[in-house]
Amino acid sequence: MRCGLQVSHFSWPDAPASIGPTLKRIAQNAEGAGMASLWVMDHFFQIEMIGPPELDMLEGSTALAYAAAATERIELGTLVTGVTYRHPGLLAKTVTTLDVLSGGRAWLGIGAAWNEEEHRGLGVPYPAVAERFERLEETLQITRQMFDGDETPYAGTHFTLERPLNVPAPLRRTPILIGGSGPKKTLRLVAKYADACNLFDGGPEAMASRLAILRDHCDDVSRDPREIEVTALSRLTLGRSGGTSPRGEQIKSVDEAVDYYGTLAQVGLAHVMLSMSNDSDDTAYELVGELVRQLEPVTAGTW
Repeated sequence: MRCGLQVSHFSWPDAPASIGPTLKRIAQNAEGAGMASLWVMDHFFQIEMIGPPELDMLEGSTALAYAAAATERIELGTLVTGVTYRHPGLLAKTVTTLDVLSGGRAWLGIGAAWNEEEHRGLGVPYPAVAERFERLEETLQITRQMFDGDETPYAGTHFTLERPLNVPAPLRRTPILIGGSGPKKTLRLVAKYADACNLFDGGPEAMASRLAILRDHCDDVSRDPREIEVTALSRLTLGRSGGTSPRGEQIKSVDEAVDYYGTLAQVGLAHVMLSMSNDSDDTAYELVGELVRQLEPVTAGTW
């Protein structure tokens, strides 16, 4: 099992002056601990599940470019970009640029978008949910085409590209991750277009249920489900004893975390992205490294 880190809170002490050095240190600590991937939230405002909108929020692609310059191996992506945030042609160029400059480490993480408040706040159009999914499917088609170097004109309902030129090309075929677990639309798009899905960590039963639906969608489009990497975002604070983290969750030992993620692996999880309340604590990465080493030999079950 691969282990990644998602950074979603940037209001560290002495922000905003501390944000750059702290993010650099987190990226280097994650890479040094052997983590496979680094992800940042892609929003305009902080989301209500974490704090008020006035908390610090970085633009995701710029933050990843900064992290890329501070690291050498760890893979990089947004978890996830809302389809409404950027025109698909510019999105493909942005992700490709990150891939080229990072030496082939970029992912496209994308979803249908949901936070109406930030759209209205910055004057970004926020269509109805049905149209957002239409735009998501067209964006997936356009980005795949541009990542593959296909300059054929694209004409959709919402987007028209006369020449989707993308030079320089990505150093690898950029993997596409779709975030969300909606059974009718999101998981259908995963089956048709994605290299990975990202599910919220609701426990093994919920994950097994969603993966069964995804498998049915794969059957409908004649897709081998083993081609899709199953990932999940999971909140975790590691420690050597019990207690409660500042955000109210139980502090788990490495052994407890390994046991828990092992149960998710049995139903198909291959890559867990950790959201850690203590991600800016340098000392936490000793335990993170131990967790990474113990999870590495764990393999995902067939789903």
